[in-house]
Amino acid sequence: MQNIIDTAIAAGSFKTLAAALTAAGLVDTLKSAGPFTVFAPTDDAFAKLPEGTVDKLLKDVPKLKAILTYHVLSGKVMAADVMKIDGKTAKTVNGADLKISTQGGVKLNGSVHVTKTDIDCSNGVIHVVDAVLMPPA
Repeated sequence: MQNIIDTAIAAGSFKTLAAALTAAGLVDTLKSAGPFTVFAPTDDAFAKLPEGTVDKLLKDVPKLKAILTYHVLSGKVMAADVMKIDGKTAKTVNGADLKISTQGGVKLNGSVHVTKTDIDCSNGVIHVVDAVLMPPA
């Protein structure tokens, strides 16, 4: 079993996320023992951002790091555990809360859908999301 980073790279649909994690200096952290839960936006999710956003973020490391750590929870939270916290929030590694709803599928902050769950890794779990989560200002 591979760690979160190697699993994401092997999947082939997280190239933008891998580049962003590298630019933000978070690769070693997500290769460490963890455990972590990562809500991983696909390349298609990053493509939904306004044109030029990704390039700007890659140059603004503090903002990029804040966004990326908003996609990570400490600990390994499997889909069955998420189902138990409907209507509540989870504290992200960035310190801000993430709202979780299980009405009509798992949604984060009301509009970001979890499209695939429980990709097991040696140091945690990946859940795939269809959009990039933006932390509260």
